[in-house]
Amino acid sequence: MKKTALITGASSGIGKEFAKIHAEKGGDLVIIARSEDKLKTLKTELETAHKIHVTIIAKDLTDPNAPKEIYDAVTASNIKVDYLINNAGFGGLGRFDQRDLQTDLNMIQLNISALTALSHHFLQDFVARNDGKILNVSSTASFLPGPLQAVYYATKAYVTFFSNAIAEELHDTNITVTNLMPGATATDFAAVSGMDKTELFDKTASARSVAEDGYNAMLKGDLDVISGLTTSQKIMMKMLPFMSKKSILKRVRKMQTVS
Repeated sequence: MKKTALITGASSGIGKEFAKIHAEKGGDLVIIARSEDKLKTLKTELETAHKIHVTIIAKDLTDPNAPKEIYDAVTASNIKVDYLINNAGFGGLGRFDQRDLQTDLNMIQLNISALTALSHHFLQDFVARNDGKILNVSSTASFLPGPLQAVYYATKAYVTFFSNAIAEELHDTNITVTNLMPGATATDFAAVSGMDKTELFDKTASARSVAEDGYNAMLKGDLDVISGLTTSQKIMMKMLPFMSKKSILKRVRKMQTVS
């Protein structure tokens, strides 16, 4: 049976790759982003190439009303969402006290509140029919505090713990919640956040490879999947339990300092 996936942040990067992967498998889509023009272009591309149906909803998820408006629009169109992929998010580099407060509050709204609200709205339907999959895009940043990206790292820690918790709450159902934790990935994120000039983004994974890892893990119902780490980053992740918090904080700050 054809599955329908709803994907936020679908106009570029990992979200766009999720949309392409799902379309290649013959699934219909509901794609969400701020740019209606980019969504229209993607809709035409995917419908032409794969003979599927793509619904576009142009919404800014930093608006607290957007998640409910998206859910209501989907419901009014009689679309049954099978896969909810909460991918939209952004970061920002700089000392917390020197950053624009509203920008960081918008980050919390998008990375945490919108993801939570969309999960709640669509999970009601999943539970009612005892079927559905959620894929939340977190980050390897969720493992540790992030000096110079204090708010971003904190939002991703929320996404990881929230995803894991509700996955266990649903242990006796046919519904799964998968948490994708990418490392540095070649998307617009780096340039928008200012991370493109830091050591952390010297080597990046492709958005396609990260999306494939996340999508496949979602299909299998995996709890967590880490994707896109370099060998040195993998070694560092394994060393974290043996390092003092102060040394971790210094290392992360150095990696995120603009050279």
